[in-house]
This record gives sequence, C-alpha cells and structure tokens, in this order.
Amino acid sequence: MRTLLDRPYQLLNTTRRLSFLAPLALRLFLVPVLYMAGTHKLADMPATIEWFGNSVWGLGLPFPTLLAWMAALTETLGALLLLLGLAVRWISIPLMVTMLVAIFVVHWPNGWQAIADSGAPFANDQVLSAGPKLEQAKQILEKHGNYAWLTSSGHFAIINNGIEFAVIYLIMLLSLFFSGAGYWFSVDYWIARVMRSPTGWPLCPLTRV
Repeated sequence: MRTLLDRPYQLLNTTRRLSFLAPLALRLFLVPVLYMAGTHKLADMPATIEWFGNSVWGLGLPFPTLLAWMAALTETLGALLLLLGLAVRWISIPLMVTMLVAIFVVHWPNGWQAIADSGAPFANDQVLSAGPKLEQAKQILEKHGNYAWLTSSGHFAIINNGIEFAVIYLIMLLSLFFSGAGYWFSVDYWIARVMRSPTGWPLCPLTRV
C-alpha cells in the first residue's frame, strides 16, 4: 500500500523543479500594478500631495509631502526591483506597508468588494444600494443611448473601491517576502550563487541557493 502511494508522491514531487515559476509569476503580475500606481503619483506630485493631506476629500494624512513621495517612489522602484528579481525580500517590506496603508486608510470604509455586486458574499449596505442605481442607469442608457455600442467593450459596473485588490496584492507580497525572488530569472539568485561559490562564480546553476 505504501509503495502504491510513494509513486504518485514522487511524481508530484518532481514538479518542485519548476518551483521558480510561482515567485516569477507573482513578480510579473505585480510589476505593472505597482509601476502604474507609482508613476501615476509621480506624474502630478502636487495633486498627489494634496490628496494625501486634504482631510475633506483626500486621505487627511500627516506629513503629506513626505508620505506622498515615499509611496510614489516605493511603488515605482519596487516594480523595477521585482522585475529584475533584485532585493525582492527587502523591497517587499515597504511595499506591504504601502498596501496596509491603502487597505486601512483608503479602502476600508468601502468594505470588501472592489466592484459592487449585490449578489456576492460580503456585500455591505453600500454595495446593496449600488444595485438599483446600476439598474436605473442601464434603463436610461437603453432608452436614450446606443446600449449595444456602449456595452460592446464590456458590461457596466459600479466601482466600490473596497479592500479586495489591495488584500490580494498584500498576500502576494507576503508570499514573496518568505519565498524570495525564485531561481533562474532573478538577480538575487545569481548574486547568491556567486557569493557562495568558492571561485566567485556559479559552479552549478542547478544547485539550490
């Protein structure tokens, strides 16, 4: 019986040779997300600083100039480091802090959902009230607009701006913090190989770091 179980386990275990694909996929997924967020802030820093500091329609954070620059540069530099696979565990820390700030300061009041769907779990009052509004908007567009053309690129939705996406990014960064950049396609891997090789150069790239 044990022999019968050992064979499929051994076959499954051979997939560990491709374990580098998981952190690589996480990194490549996060790169455009973080780069767009960071460069969008950098494109108009006066407006970004105003949004960080304004307590009426903005975030109302203290030291808005400092925090705005820190957030923008962390996201932009973080995207580049993730792309290269360089200092991935280190940059994951400030990026996770950035996501935590986004979760609790920006998105938390809106609940879980990023896109309002009254039929989905965790629908709060804000999401439930969005349903009739969206339905009425559709009726107006069907009556007074070219609805087929307007929806040819996708269905209409109401953005709820909840914590959903920020939590997903946080979990991905947490995974990278513990796993590192992965093998083969990361500068971190090759630096580690050079430092651990007695000759100063990688002896066998198949060896785990």
